[in-house]
Amino acid sequence: MKLDWLVIRSQSLSFRLDRRVPPVLLCLGAIALVGMVINVGRGEYPIAPLDIVKTLLGLDTGNPDHNFVINVLRLPRTLVALMVGVAFAISGTIFQSLTRNPLADPSIIGINAGASLAAVTVIVLFPAAPIYTLPLSAFAGALLMAVLIYSLAWNNGSSPILLILIGVGLSAIAGAFTSLLITFGQIDDVSSALVWLAGSVYGRTWEQVFSFLPWLIIFVPLALTNSRHLNALNLGDDVAKGLGSRVEWQRGMLVLVGVALAGAGVATAGTIGFVGLIAPHLGRQLVGTNHQGLIPTAALLGGAIVILADLLGRTLFAPLELPCGVVTAAVGAPYFLYLLIRHRQK
Repeated sequence: MKLDWLVIRSQSLSFRLDRRVPPVLLCLGAIALVGMVINVGRGEYPIAPLDIVKTLLGLDTGNPDHNFVINVLRLPRTLVALMVGVAFAISGTIFQSLTRNPLADPSIIGINAGASLAAVTVIVLFPAAPIYTLPLSAFAGALLMAVLIYSLAWNNGSSPILLILIGVGLSAIAGAFTSLLITFGQIDDVSSALVWLAGSVYGRTWEQVFSFLPWLIIFVPLALTNSRHLNALNLGDDVAKGLGSRVEWQRGMLVLVGVALAGAGVATAGTIGFVGLIAPHLGRQLVGTNHQGLIPTAALLGGAIVILADLLGRTLFAPLELPCGVVTAAVGAPYFLYLLIRHRQK
């Protein structure tokens, strides 16, 4: 079947996109934006969408409480949900391609578990540490876990199934050490860690937004600019070398990007699982397998998924509130089993 392609070139970059990508991105961007407005407006203190827009533009709504509720309580939380979804989705897309395994996801292969262990260590043992140390520690934990997984799975090449199995095993070990830290921690620190481990954007402020933003500014462009190398690596090392890619260098760079995004996401909102599994699969159905279009598509899907999960968690059992990580797990676990069964049948 002949496909139409849209080629975008500059002096240093070239993107070859399926013509489905721009309209899909516009639709997903609109969905994410509408989801943000609804999420900001819903709650025990409902606010009309028009009043939300007026408040964000600095216009008078006739209610002085709107500014506090929107700009202090709800907007930072919603922005964190969007940003975390973007990070997990891009990370999942990268790891699924590098392992050539559609079941790979930072939360499944152990990357998130390593980040969680490092972050909980900081929360429990060093509660007075500055906020910016949490993403750094989570990144270090995720990177160490990635190195361990690849090292133990390497045998003249990396087996996709072996990567999953070793990742699950190391994830269990990291989870045991995380539980040990929680058992012996102070009650206040333990309570904070438990809420965070469930995967939640509750109580997130502008401080978390601004501490997470540099990670996106640095690593999302790196993911996009290296997406064509991801296409080549997905075909196998020999083919990638034949196409002119520096295989080991590009693989290392992409692993670093995936680990950084996953680690920063875990440090900011905890272990929100299965976003990195679901978003790339839905993205492939919408725009195909070319990563130059798939990465931004999966990113917007991931952001929309976490925003929707947060909205459902806040409203389904109101006034009780479910962490958004519980909602994504409730949907993602059955989806993972479905993919596992379908993969075995093939």
